[in-house]
Amino acid sequence: MQYYPPTIVRAIRNLSKLPGIGEKTAERLVLHLLRAPVEEVGGLASSIMELKEKTRLCAMCYSMSDQERCRVCADPGRDPALLCVVEQPADMVAIEKSGGFNGLYHILQGALAPMDGIGPADLRIRELLERVGAGVVREVVLATATNVEGESTAAYLAEQLNRFPIKVTRIASGVPMGGDLKYVDQVTIKRAMEQRHDI
Repeated sequence: MQYYPPTIVRAIRNLSKLPGIGEKTAERLVLHLLRAPVEEVGGLASSIMELKEKTRLCAMCYSMSDQERCRVCADPGRDPALLCVVEQPADMVAIEKSGGFNGLYHILQGALAPMDGIGPADLRIRELLERVGAGVVREVVLATATNVEGESTAAYLAEQLNRFPIKVTRIASGVPMGGDLKYVDQVTIKRAMEQRHDI
């Protein structure tokens, strides 16, 4: 990089700080930006600034939004009695892309991880219990990850939600559609066998 002027070196170093962007990729991006029209580079720069200035957490579900309430929470066609709890906004987006859920969401902003110092007070659990306590919710779907942290978070939430007269469910997990059993790990196969159902 010593062959580049300081302006290019700084841009490469800054881009390489982004997740998944190594120094080589950052170098290619910077060289592309140098060749791109000024309007394209200006549009990228202004969209990044607008992202930082306008994006905030939805006041209801804690997903990302540029309004007080996100598009899902503001949609009158959603079922407010059905609440899906996920760890991160990206999890909500994945469920939305599937088209298989028509309720509302609650984003915890993480999962319980005592080894990393993340306890119940570090997540949006209090807010979840307040939402459920308001009496509108009939069912809470726990859609946390199926790793150790996600499972322990789901177990903790189920215990906390037991005091309310609601149904608490956990998303199913198992062999993915189109998955070949010989390539699926044993834990996933075990869970699929435990959660088998009538057809």
